[in-house]
Amino acid sequence: MEVIGCSSSSLFIRNNLCLSPSPKVVRWNSVLVSSVKPRMNIGLTCVSISAGDRLAGFNLKKVDEDRNFFWLVKRLNKRFAFHHVVLFRRNGQLLTKLRKHTVSFRKLVKSSEKFKDLFPDFFVRVALGMMLCMAIAVPVSKSPSLALTQENLLFLEAWRTIDRAYVDKNFNGQSWFRYRENALRNEPMNNREQTYAAIKKMLATLDDPFTRFLEPDKFKSLRSGTQGALTGVGLSIGYPTGNDEALSGLMIISASPGGPASRAAISPGDLILAIDDTSTETMDIYDAAERLQGPEGSEVQLKIRSGTDIKQLSLTRENILINPVKSRVCETPGMGKAASKIGYIKLTSFNQNASAAVKEAIETLRRENVEGFVLDLRNNSGGLFPEGIEIARIWLDKGVIVYICDSRGVRDIIDTDGTNAVATSEPLAVLVNKGTASASEILAGALKDNKRAVLLGEPTFGKGKIQSVFELSDGSGLAVTVARYETPDHVDINKVGIIPDHPLPASFPKDDDSFCGCIGDPASGCFLNPVGLFSK
Repeated sequence: MEVIGCSSSSLFIRNNLCLSPSPKVVRWNSVLVSSVKPRMNIGLTCVSISAGDRLAGFNLKKVDEDRNFFWLVKRLNKRFAFHHVVLFRRNGQLLTKLRKHTVSFRKLVKSSEKFKDLFPDFFVRVALGMMLCMAIAVPVSKSPSLALTQENLLFLEAWRTIDRAYVDKNFNGQSWFRYRENALRNEPMNNREQTYAAIKKMLATLDDPFTRFLEPDKFKSLRSGTQGALTGVGLSIGYPTGNDEALSGLMIISASPGGPASRAAISPGDLILAIDDTSTETMDIYDAAERLQGPEGSEVQLKIRSGTDIKQLSLTRENILINPVKSRVCETPGMGKAASKIGYIKLTSFNQNASAAVKEAIETLRRENVEGFVLDLRNNSGGLFPEGIEIARIWLDKGVIVYICDSRGVRDIIDTDGTNAVATSEPLAVLVNKGTASASEILAGALKDNKRAVLLGEPTFGKGKIQSVFELSDGSGLAVTVARYETPDHVDINKVGIIPDHPLPASFPKDDDSFCGCIGDPASGCFLNPVGLFSK
């Protein structure tokens, strides 16, 4: 292992310790080593750590034969005497012994001046070289060599990803570097299965259910879900939050319209108690999502609690095409005229097509001369964060969209200057409920706090954290909580949700087919006055 490069002003080190001319603490956080090979360089002395070599003595070939050997020892003694080097080891014995031998070197030099006339130069050189080798090599050689395997390197790749990206730089109150060293020494990583287990164990110490490891097949499935197609039963699930945290099981956030779960009358707020006879009480949402997905035409058994009722359901998995936007024109009797038109847009998810689909819907509805828009985010459980930002920019001419924060506060501000705005003037109402989560909440919060829209419905789900997905070199991946967010009014909605301006009538339908009837027919039991729809 070679020195990458050293200079008197800075240290560029890879598995090495360098002693610079000015007092400096050099931190060492890598694996234990078995020997030390001193090297003499002009202006800088580097002690290079090598896992395979045994120290035999100084190599003095580069030293001018005419230079006095005792002068060389004095210079070496000064470097060891006045430069403090810390080599991180469990018991710190190396530092203690180096200091101890530094004193003995000083005494040795003084003694050598007295006896250099009694003994030949050659004998003194050999004696001094052997003593120096013993002083440095013996304390280090007690530690075994630890070579890095391909499995170790994959583990380190996952560790580095968390180190760089994870939101909490305290790492749940632990030393992240110490965990790495202990895991490399103690965790078995003899095959890929053991390495995956070690990575999962590492992530579990963060106590963050949204930061998780994805085997290659799960990572591929996650990516396909954000690209617009998924084979399953059409459910978005999450953990109970707020007042519902005492409940056991996994909560239904939303059911895809027309999917198997929706046809079985599974609704937001219902709980999944078991999947194929396996209890969900201690199951994480990603294990549950994997169990819900499967080959098209296969069946999955669900135990559902809806209110006080418990029911057993058998659902057949389907290939669910996720078309994120539905739109229609609704005629209403108000708005200052005999009849007027409102453009209704139902946004069901934030996949990679979402922002383009919303723009297209707005342009289509404008050709129908609509006088206002209703954006329905009910049961939209989120998706791609960048798509949520782009859709906010469609409706805003300027302003902050979201603050990105970590454990130390705001670290980024995402805003808009109106460059990508499409619809900034027409009245806008946004419908939300407890199935509105994640990217949907970012969008709803931006429109509310910027006074661009009126929110109607019930408090949203309350997921105020942002995850990013990172692919590892073997095709597996990590979903990592990279930040929390605050709305433009600096509201942290995690486990609280966004509070709407007005509730919707209790009988207001959740499906888009019935929406027009509720704002167009005053005799309807779910009638909502279009004037009140856009009023705060």
